[in-house]
Amino acid sequence: MGRPLVCDDLWASIEPLLPPPPSRPKGGRPRRDDRAALGGIVFVLRSGIPWEMLPAEIGCSGMTCWRRLRDWLAAGVWDRLHRVLLERLADAEHLDWGRCSLDSASVAAKKGGSQIGPNPTDRGKPGSKRHLVVDREGTPLGVTLSGANRHDSMMLAPTLDAVPGVRRGRGRPRRRLVKLHADKGYDHKRCRRECRARSITPRIARRGVESSQKLGRHRWVVERTFAWLARFRRLAVRYERRADIHMAFLKLGCALVCLNQIKRFC
Repeated sequence: MGRPLVCDDLWASIEPLLPPPPSRPKGGRPRRDDRAALGGIVFVLRSGIPWEMLPAEIGCSGMTCWRRLRDWLAAGVWDRLHRVLLERLADAEHLDWGRCSLDSASVAAKKGGSQIGPNPTDRGKPGSKRHLVVDREGTPLGVTLSGANRHDSMMLAPTLDAVPGVRRGRGRPRRRLVKLHADKGYDHKRCRRECRARSITPRIARRGVESSQKLGRHRWVVERTFAWLARFRRLAVRYERRADIHMAFLKLGCALVCLNQIKRFC
């Protein structure tokens, strides 16, 4: 298998967040190792293979890994893991709320399901759209999912509200951005009003005023983060019919990007 599927930093971060194993009657089937299940989930995320083709060397069946992915999503493990990693970056003073960026990216949905719509940029084929907000360094702060035909401006408020409260030292957890950069797809009075209602200063490109020849001085970081997420082959195309399972993979991908940011800065 080469390098280990689950690094020690990821396992140390997620182990305290896992729910306790259910009690089993004496003589019942023993519970499989959570670390092996996490390794299988990460392997599927990185390689994109079907669950039933998971190598036996991982030590956990594909169905068991899928159930663990579903159960941990219901228990809020992926959300808490993302928040814990953001707090580690904040403690190291490498989480910059001063200049954040928001954008979306569409992916094809091969098998249908919920949160899917005709993609206007792909000849009306079914697809989903991911909406992502990042900090100045490209660290993912919040992510949401919608159909590919959903206009970007309609998902600005839900994406901002998806940012978790990040605690640093004493006081209330922080989740408020200072400035938000976005492209012309968000050039609506409603979007600016939603930003100001959350005490966020909007920096939205204006249609007919600003040139669209380049991404912009600050908004390129969110495009880079989308490229980082696309390295996970399970996220390059949506294969899950259930939107919650796809979101579980997406949140785990954001957590792994945060872990790489910790290795990069801390």
